[in-house]
Amino acid sequence: MTYILDTDVKFLPGVGPKRAELLQKELNISTFGDLLYHFPFRYVDKTRIYAVCEVSEDLPYVLLKGKIVGFREITTTQKRLIALFTDGTGSIELVWFKGISFIQKNLHAGSVYTIFGKPTSFNGKLNIVHPELEDMVKVEGQITSGIQAVYSSTERLKDMGLGTRAISRLQSTLLGMALTKVEETLPPYIVEANRFVSLGEALLNIHFPQSPELLKKAQDRLKFEELFYVQLSILRTRTKRIKAGNGFRFEQVGELFNHFFYHNLPFELTTAQKRVIKEIRADTGSGRQMNRLLQGDVGSGKTMVALMCMLIATDNGFQSCIMAPTEILATQHFKSMAELLHDMSVSVALLTGSTKKPERRALLEKALRGDIHILVGTHALIEDAVQFRRLGLVVIDEQHRFGVAQRGKLWEKSEHPPHILVMTATPIPRTLAMTLYGDLDVSVIDELPPGRKPIKTVHFFDSKRDRVFGFMREQIAAGRQVYVVYPLIRESEKMDYKNLQDGWETITQAFPAPQYRVCMVHGKLKNDEKEAAMQEFARGAAHIMVATSVIEVGVNVPNASVMVIESAERFGLAQLHQLRGRVGRGAEQSFCILMSGVKLSSDSRHRISMMCSTNDGFQIAEADLKLRGPGDLEGTMQSGVAFDLRIANLGTDGKILEYARRFAERVLDDDPLLSDGKNELLLKTLGKLKSGAKDYSVIS
Repeated sequence: MTYILDTDVKFLPGVGPKRAELLQKELNISTFGDLLYHFPFRYVDKTRIYAVCEVSEDLPYVLLKGKIVGFREITTTQKRLIALFTDGTGSIELVWFKGISFIQKNLHAGSVYTIFGKPTSFNGKLNIVHPELEDMVKVEGQITSGIQAVYSSTERLKDMGLGTRAISRLQSTLLGMALTKVEETLPPYIVEANRFVSLGEALLNIHFPQSPELLKKAQDRLKFEELFYVQLSILRTRTKRIKAGNGFRFEQVGELFNHFFYHNLPFELTTAQKRVIKEIRADTGSGRQMNRLLQGDVGSGKTMVALMCMLIATDNGFQSCIMAPTEILATQHFKSMAELLHDMSVSVALLTGSTKKPERRALLEKALRGDIHILVGTHALIEDAVQFRRLGLVVIDEQHRFGVAQRGKLWEKSEHPPHILVMTATPIPRTLAMTLYGDLDVSVIDELPPGRKPIKTVHFFDSKRDRVFGFMREQIAAGRQVYVVYPLIRESEKMDYKNLQDGWETITQAFPAPQYRVCMVHGKLKNDEKEAAMQEFARGAAHIMVATSVIEVGVNVPNASVMVIESAERFGLAQLHQLRGRVGRGAEQSFCILMSGVKLSSDSRHRISMMCSTNDGFQIAEADLKLRGPGDLEGTMQSGVAFDLRIANLGTDGKILEYARRFAERVLDDDPLLSDGKNELLLKTLGKLKSGAKDYSVIS
């Protein structure tokens, strides 16, 4: 027998096949359960009914209850319909400019209605334009609430009559049919321990709050449950991986590592780098497969840590590979590693989409024989033709640019799961890390190499451009180089932002040849053209690089001391921070200049202010999460469960998340396999969440 929440939504009265098809396309609602878990995103308080005599235009919104006395239609400058509404204490006009025929057909003089809207004044008379109305006779028998839910919808749905009020009516119908048949999803001991309301009561009050207190209880219950199951799945996966103990064991720190440490290391490691290498060394020597996330701001030395760990793998007879998201970054890694290892018997090779066929064939043969110790590459590494003799360590750089399924293909190139090190220069807020990477061990490089000076960030409006150009000339005269970054490549008719072509013309006019050399880089250039321009800038032959955010990763020019970001309001906080990290890589003072128009939204002002006030990537990441929300967590979560958070918000529900994780830890400490009868429901619910998801639990 089909569980009622698994019923196709087309069978709900008021939906039908056409609306069901549109609900699926627009909101991914296919079943009764999908609709019931389509939660409101805000609420309008309609608990107080005002008397008409209390109403003034100063009030934001009012709810009135009374009768429509009569209608009159005016067809002078603009056709409009006016109804006179009274509750016995006074009268107010209701005005419609649209949908007049519908209003005339459906509203009747003498009937009792509730009216909701914003009071305004026109020609000395109070009115409400396009009010919300409910016929008090028609709403009898429906589930209602004075705290009214507001649901997300789309234009296509609204055209089909499925705006927020229609969705609310569908929820009322559904709850009337299904509320007593909804099955509990948390075991009794968890409900009791947390004094939660039942699932049925939570679902009723999330859609039709019977009081503010019951709404809060419903939200607490549903947010906890959502985050609890995310954490339970992640922690259970981690427990399984650790208990499996099937990782390659790197027995020693050998000759190659020691030679590099004492003779080739170009600078002394920071305390944070040393700590992270020790953590990785402990993992790889334990006999368990390592799954570690390495976080560190731009320029903190993550790649050096990765190289030294790959040398440990080589010392123990294993191969390593490092996958980068762009050819530019992969080439940069390869060149810097080859240079650092120039006098050592370590074979480093590069594989990208541009690698020629004869070279590729020879390279693949060497990798299969084990003659290549470290293979650097792009997505080309995951191709089926790429095979290793003994792959022991996989490093993923800028991991957020790869899907978990792509990363999984690297793991499949070894008969036993290799050790996994994923690196990111995008600081991840704690709540997001606990959710996206909760089954990984986390290392953080939280200090920059010695001698680095904090980057000074300033904001200028476009009207101060001449002053900025003067500063750029001063820096170039002092032997420094400058980036100028634009958000768009071609002019957009909809957005009044500086674009690359206009920017190129402006810069080349202000910095004319032959005194100045300007190069340009953007994503639509051919790879060899892009590489040539970047190399020209890297060796100091060009003074200014005009670019799009393609340079966010992949350029390391210590001599560049100025980053000018045009239309800075167009970029998110994380991207602004990444771009700023392109400078500040040498010993000289570096600067980030944020250019913008005068008209800024409050969010844009906040982002720019945050950038000017701190260089701390984690502070910026937390602010970014609160401003933008977490977005889509990932196509596939680390544990293989595609969790779509419907009510919890990682930007604002951090305390609930941490409590849910601690509670999940206690459950698993007590019953690691969830085999106890009291946890049967947990196992069943996890099984439903995991159904259809490929298991990526042993990879990062």
